[in-house]
Amino acid sequence: MLVAGMLMLLLLIGFVLGLAFMDNGIAGLFIALVVWVIMNLVAYFQGDSILLAISKARKIERDDHPRLYNIVEEMKIASGLEKMPDIYIIDDPALNAFATGRDPKRASVAITSGLLQKLNRDELQGVIGHEIAHIKNRDVLLMSLCSVLLGTIVMLAYYATYMLFFSSMTGGRRSSGGGGGGAAIILIFGIVLMILAPIFAQLIYFAISRKREYLADASSALYTRYPEGLASALEKLGASTAQLQSANQATAPMYITNPFRKKGRPATDLSSTHPPISERVRILRSMAGGASFVDYDNAYRQVHGGSRGVMAPAAVAAAGAVGLRAAAPEAAPVQPEPTKLERTREVSDLMWRKSKYKTLMCDCGTKLRVPPNLKRAKVQCPHCGRIHPI
Repeated sequence: MLVAGMLMLLLLIGFVLGLAFMDNGIAGLFIALVVWVIMNLVAYFQGDSILLAISKARKIERDDHPRLYNIVEEMKIASGLEKMPDIYIIDDPALNAFATGRDPKRASVAITSGLLQKLNRDELQGVIGHEIAHIKNRDVLLMSLCSVLLGTIVMLAYYATYMLFFSSMTGGRRSSGGGGGGAAIILIFGIVLMILAPIFAQLIYFAISRKREYLADASSALYTRYPEGLASALEKLGASTAQLQSANQATAPMYITNPFRKKGRPATDLSSTHPPISERVRILRSMAGGASFVDYDNAYRQVHGGSRGVMAPAAVAAAGAVGLRAAAPEAAPVQPEPTKLERTREVSDLMWRKSKYKTLMCDCGTKLRVPPNLKRAKVQCPHCGRIHPI
């Protein structure tokens, strides 16, 4: 229904443009549909590549970061995904993550280097579970199509406002059917619509995003059987003061938390794109009875103090009992849990390698990072003065 509302706004803009410039609302409506279909085709076939390129994400393999690869693999198995999603790293100190791809067979998970450094295994598992849930629930396709719909509305509204204003300043063309008075009414209605339509479209877009975030949180709790992991991760994400540089208004709902915040300040609950972080944390920590959709729905009712839940009745009806697990893994992890300092060094080394820097070890213990395009045959250690051939 929300997506249909956005589509109706798009068609209304096209209809008004047709009346204003062609005396034919149906023709304008058809043009708006054609523009939307073309943009949708681009988003469907190349949307994930465009988003990853905008985010400056770099693809990694198992050998690049075995711990992260292992966690994604665990969540892939727990969710029942058909194919292992590709894993990308964004070199940014901000704490955030997103998933993209048109279907579960072609999907990717991208996380920031800051997230890898700050979160322990349980917290990282909760975040990855949340992103895998977006893939499993087809949210990545839904939000891609909605972002294209929003972009089309904003684009048409921008150019339509400009053309209507220019037409009115130059005398415009006369409407063959309604005379000067009819043209003036269409002009006023068109300008009001062009101003309000993008605002309404963005509110609908954000409403869609909020609904899907609750489902992804519930799914993450189900996959990990440990809601506290995601709750603790969300607290750290909310307390972070780093801004994500590559995000924009159209892609913001794709991230696990709103990437926009005032510089140097933690995220607040006043977020249009996502439910309040404190509310999401309270819901997850209220799941004392289990990790199923029923438990999440009951926790939501408890936090909101009402009888209305957030999960679809069909999903609740089909949910079985799922017990919670302890904080410590039931079996020893593939790798021991690294300390915060070890995680920082691990991520730093990974990003140097992905940037194709060479690493030279000096006898004094200094690591020398040599950029790939350095036009020199030798480098000198800044600490001991030893000369090293490249």
